[in-house]
Amino acid sequence: MKRVAAIDCGTNSIRLLITDIDTEKQIATDVVREMRIVRLGQGVDKTGAFSPAALERTFKAVAEYDEILKLHKVEHLKFVATSATRDAKNRAMFIKGVIDRLGVVPEVIPGTVEAALSFEGATRSLRNKHQAPYLVIDLGGGSTELVLGDMKPTGSFSMDVGCVRMTERHTPGGNPTKEQEAAIRKDVQEKLSLASKEVDWAKAKTVVGVAGTVTTVVAHILQLTKYDPDVLHGAEITNEQISQTAKDFIALSFKQRAALPYMHEGRVEVITAGSIVLDEVMKGIGATKLIASERDILDGVAWSQVQ
Repeated sequence: MKRVAAIDCGTNSIRLLITDIDTEKQIATDVVREMRIVRLGQGVDKTGAFSPAALERTFKAVAEYDEILKLHKVEHLKFVATSATRDAKNRAMFIKGVIDRLGVVPEVIPGTVEAALSFEGATRSLRNKHQAPYLVIDLGGGSTELVLGDMKPTGSFSMDVGCVRMTERHTPGGNPTKEQEAAIRKDVQEKLSLASKEVDWAKAKTVVGVAGTVTTVVAHILQLTKYDPDVLHGAEITNEQISQTAKDFIALSFKQRAALPYMHEGRVEVITAGSIVLDEVMKGIGATKLIASERDILDGVAWSQVQ
């Protein structure tokens, strides 16, 4: 049994997983799962750099995670950073801040590695219930990864369309006009055109969706009275339900979205653009249903330390 930890720092959130992995039985038992929405990527699409305020929020969360890691006597830790950090010209400030607080060097991973880790995390617990090949849609803050494969990825593509990037670019506040909605969909269509050259999604027999935008959309469809990972993991929804959810979020005011019982306060502004991205991706790949996974890149990073 090995106790390992994984930290994933994305554009919108920074998350921590501490898990005990039994390599003989190939079973992982969660000890801690934590998330802080810090919006590290705030403004990066426009300025190309992290803002001091975003770095401060992120470093505060990193310091909190350091205390949790010490409390649970973690043996191995891997820290990965994704879309926003790939794009930021002042990423060295972020890397130094993490080293100063955690004593580990964050790995700024390319989209292909992010895709492979997300695929491993998302599909591992679903393989005995759903048929391969799988297409994993990892819809993050700055990018959306499409990953196709059976046990391992056979094709992947990282698209620069995510809930934060599309919100900041087209609809600050999260209530798009018809023109702004059309602009988001156009961006997604253009990226899907590029993705289609690398990922043959027509081969997929199961489409799996991961990350906070997807699970929040599913929570809305299931009309949950609170955010419940156990209910969300493995839940099946249709493309029609996703389209309706995008319409719902567009129609709701910021205050009304904030009042939804499953909505994290850090997603209120960006969920509308995120749901539009998901809707357009589903339309573009011709998928009729999606399986939600609460397991994602964090789980992939954890398993990568024992394999």
